[in-house]
Amino acid sequence: MAPAALPAADVDVGGELLRVLLSLVAVVALIFVAGWLSRRMQLCSRPGGRRIRCVEAMAVGARDRVLLLDADGKRLLVGVGPGGMRTLHVYEGAAPVEGDPPSPMPPVPNFAQLLSRWKAKP
Repeated sequence: MAPAALPAADVDVGGELLRVLLSLVAVVALIFVAGWLSRRMQLCSRPGGRRIRCVEAMAVGARDRVLLLDADGKRLLVGVGPGGMRTLHVYEGAAPVEGDPPSPMPPVPNFAQLLSRWKAKP
C-alpha cells in the first residue's frame, strides 16, 4: 500500500511579500521611536539642579586633559592626568547664565555638500 500523495500547498506570494514588507516597516519604525525616546530622555536629564557642570574639556596630551568646570557659579580650570587632578585657575566673577547666546559656530555641511566636494576634487 502506497501512501496517498498530499496535495501541494498553494503559497500566496503576494500576501507573503506584503507581510514581510509590513514587518520590515514596523521594525524600522520601532528603531526611530526608540531613538526619539532616547533623545527625549536625555533632554529630561539635563543638569538643572546640579551644582557642578563640565563646560568644556580639551585633551592636551595622550592622557592629560584640561577641564573648565562651573561649580556654584564659579568657573574653575582643572588639569587632569595620571597623577590626579589639580586646580589651575579660579576665574573671578559670575559664570555666564545659561540664557546667554553661545558663540556662533560654523555650519556643519550636510552629506550632499560633502559628496559634491569629494566629487569636485581631481
